[in-house]
Amino acid sequence: MIDLNFLGRSKTKAKLKKTYTQAKVSYLNRIRWAVSMFYFGMGLCFATWASRIPDIKTALHLSEGDLGSILFALPLGQLVIMPFSGKLVTRFGSHRILIFALSLYVFSMTNLGLAIAAWQLSLGLFVFGIFGNLSNIAVNTQGVYTEVLFKKTIMSSFHGMWSFAGFMGAILGLGMLAFELSPYIHFLIVAGIVFLMMAFNYKFLIKAKETIRTEKKKLFTKPDSALIWLGIIGFCCMASEGVMFDWSGVYFKEVIKAPGPLVILGYTSFMIMMAGGRFLGDGLIRKFGRKTVMQISGIMISAGLFTAVFFPFVIPATIAFMFVGLGVSTIVPTVYSVAGKNPNVSPSEALTTVSSVSFLGFLMGPPIIGYIAELSSLRFSFAFIGVFGILIAIMVSRIKAIE
Repeated sequence: MIDLNFLGRSKTKAKLKKTYTQAKVSYLNRIRWAVSMFYFGMGLCFATWASRIPDIKTALHLSEGDLGSILFALPLGQLVIMPFSGKLVTRFGSHRILIFALSLYVFSMTNLGLAIAAWQLSLGLFVFGIFGNLSNIAVNTQGVYTEVLFKKTIMSSFHGMWSFAGFMGAILGLGMLAFELSPYIHFLIVAGIVFLMMAFNYKFLIKAKETIRTEKKKLFTKPDSALIWLGIIGFCCMASEGVMFDWSGVYFKEVIKAPGPLVILGYTSFMIMMAGGRFLGDGLIRKFGRKTVMQISGIMISAGLFTAVFFPFVIPATIAFMFVGLGVSTIVPTVYSVAGKNPNVSPSEALTTVSSVSFLGFLMGPPIIGYIAELSSLRFSFAFIGVFGILIAIMVSRIKAIE
């Protein structure tokens, strides 16, 4: 792995001030709420953009192929900034980077509504991806710090807020469409909401001190093996999640042959169970342990996808997609939680390593489905992704860091 180390390297874990570790429960709850709202703000921005993709596609007269190529600019921006995200967060502090990055994430979202040409939309999405990834590393670092203060697993609830924001963004998008507001006006309204949310909560972000020591630069460094394995687990989960986001509607239309509005039933059932699973996940992990919950989650992903393949009917497939939603709900939050507590690497850099590997699954999963479907069938491609859940269960049992 190439180590772009010009920003220096953190060799110790972040130190939280006594004002946090000795704070009253009411103040800790206020911190938790503030961090949750930043997760919500990020999810609302992404859902807002996603809700207006069809309108922007029509306005710019884009074909499906054109849109697919343009949408690739967003993950490209995320990949470009990934080598730097953890180091920036470590150097300047997750609280500062989160405020800076989320502000520009919101601003870049509004600019998407101004695009009048394909190249402008591509450039806008590239910038949107850059600040999205930077915000992601910073907010998850805040999530790790908050979890340390509470001395119990709460990461899933943070990701649950992101998922809940997806629902709210979709509902708000429907309202904007009903009033026939343009994407730009829609984006400006959401930007105002997010900036207002930031104004009420930024003072409660955790200011953790990182002890940084600059070492002699090395072009190549060997990443922590535990982080790589956690990243591979995240890869399998996010590949499954990405497939559900992009292909569940197509599967219900072309394989299940769902009539009319029922085409969205699979995606809706998946999203509801994923959000619900994230709010329930912390309690389940505290009761049964990370390893047990993650193993069961992996099996649920496989069971759900295989059920949809072998029983391609509306009711069985809907239940199957609910299983997949529950399965993916806790894996990525748990992977981030474990990675952020790695004793050898700072939380921000550990999260960068894990998210870099994990995100490749989100990026590669949907195209792989398309290629396999082209060569065989969509049912076979879903069965192929179904194997990933079994792989997750096997890998979790072999990683000592997950207990």
